[in-house]
Amino acid sequence: MFLKVKNINNIGGTVEAPPSKSYSHRAIIIASFTNGVSRIFNPLISEDTEASIKVCKCLGANIEYIKNEDNNYLKIIGTEKIENLSKKPIDLKNSGTTLRIMTSIAGLSKNKVLLTGDNSLKNRPMEIFLNALKPLGINIKSMKGNGKPPIIIESGLIGGKTSIEGNVSSQFISSILISGAISKNGVELEIKGDFVSKPYVKMTLDVMKKFGVDVEVKESENESLKFDKSDSMFFIVKPQKYYSSDFIVEGDYSSASYILSAVAILGGKTTIKNLFKDSKQGDKLILEILKKMGADVIAIEDSITLISNGKLNGIDINLSNAPDLLPTVAVLGSLAKGKTRITGVKHGRFKETDRIKMCTIELKELECEVKELDDGMEIIGGVSSGIVNSHKDHRLAMAFSLIGLKYNILVENGEVFDVSFPNFIEAMSEIGVDLELHKNKLLKRE
Repeated sequence: MFLKVKNINNIGGTVEAPPSKSYSHRAIIIASFTNGVSRIFNPLISEDTEASIKVCKCLGANIEYIKNEDNNYLKIIGTEKIENLSKKPIDLKNSGTTLRIMTSIAGLSKNKVLLTGDNSLKNRPMEIFLNALKPLGINIKSMKGNGKPPIIIESGLIGGKTSIEGNVSSQFISSILISGAISKNGVELEIKGDFVSKPYVKMTLDVMKKFGVDVEVKESENESLKFDKSDSMFFIVKPQKYYSSDFIVEGDYSSASYILSAVAILGGKTTIKNLFKDSKQGDKLILEILKKMGADVIAIEDSITLISNGKLNGIDINLSNAPDLLPTVAVLGSLAKGKTRITGVKHGRFKETDRIKMCTIELKELECEVKELDDGMEIIGGVSSGIVNSHKDHRLAMAFSLIGLKYNILVENGEVFDVSFPNFIEAMSEIGVDLELHKNKLLKRE
């Protein structure tokens, strides 16, 4: 299917931010292994989070979606007896977050678990993670012996000491921390080298705490850590229990970035509710980015207002703590005046696609001047009409559609936004941007 901008009317207005995918995953997973009944309010229900729901059910949790006039929530009856009830391979489709976080939790199961997914998921590198799990007692291997899914997980995770490189995926770290709390011996985890995407681990610790688990963070075995300026980091998770709780999912800065960017590109004013000024989400960085590019941003306790004249300037930006913003910032750079330089995001090569490479390839298809860097991109503003491919990456699909605000653009495989933002078309419509999906390659805009 091809995604394109059909029409634009009266850009701006007030909208509600979609629920956070990252918080939804973590709350669903942790609540599934508590001692009672939890309610997750305002959860994101998407292809990705449904994968988390599926695997948690397979490991013994009871999960029901309750929808009524007052509240939409997931009712989760947790299980402390983790065992694979399906006895079959568990298909996680395209959800890398589910795969990584659930890999170590599956090691607590009383029997074997096989985690698999679509072709994209089967290309996610996992070898560093598998090696980090083995000292914790888990018997785990890549079924094809290539360090990638499908992953076969035998029971045996009891805890202990291990280490992992911090420059690949924060989800590996979150996985070990979440499972370590309910392992027999707990976990002492050392993070070696550069630690990227720290905000995602902060989010994990935040959710763990709300379900009753504390984690000690140190920069050495004897000193407390400020969590923001050390190359050596230790997490100590003593054996504990997760306790059932009610949890409200806040709005998602990752998804809201497309709405904010659309108004920044076209010019206008929008207010997005349920985005919190003190959020721990790394993608809150989009506010600083859009300010630097020329928009006015006003943040209050629970909403963000953006005002733009549609004239954006290129910037230098390090995305080490917000890798999911790479496609959006690349597109903003292609529509801005001057050069945009993106660095610090080498780990963006290990997402649904190699996002650095694919953004470079597709922007060049639109005659944009782009230089691929090892850890980012350099972009000289200027694009033309044409056809690009999302390579079945939801963030590329949504980001590339923004170019269609000013040029006739078709995004092939554009329907994949369902992975993280199922009501993307409806949300864009609320600010005056009509998007459509269709099967042909006509570029004409109505």
